[in-house]
Amino acid sequence: MLQNQSVIPDIKAIIAASKDKAIRAVDNERTLMYWHIGQRIFEEEQNGKDRADYGTYLIKFLSQQLQPEYGSGFSYRQLNWYRQFYRTFPIVSALRTQLSWTQYKFLLAIDNQFKREFYFS
Repeated sequence: MLQNQSVIPDIKAIIAASKDKAIRAVDNERTLMYWHIGQRIFEEEQNGKDRADYGTYLIKFLSQQLQPEYGSGFSYRQLNWYRQFYRTFPIVSALRTQLSWTQYKFLLAIDNQFKREFYFS
């Protein structure tokens, strides 16, 4: 039969580690996607003449266009989160791959920059 009884646990550990890495990679890509969407919304708003009104209209319009095809992750509320994400963390290379989108949303809810930075250290 098996010469080495540890082969099954070893293979199971390899599978589990790979699954963990894949989940983290997908979450990181999703977080980057949200950042880029927020950037694009912000850039579009800056070209509008009446920024506040245009921004509200733009996000409502985008939500109406995207939500039927892509689901609730593109609701008015979520798109606002994405814009806020970009505005709060404007340098994409400074995003931490260890943080999930859920953790970034938690950080976005903290209105004080110094308090928010406390969680980064």
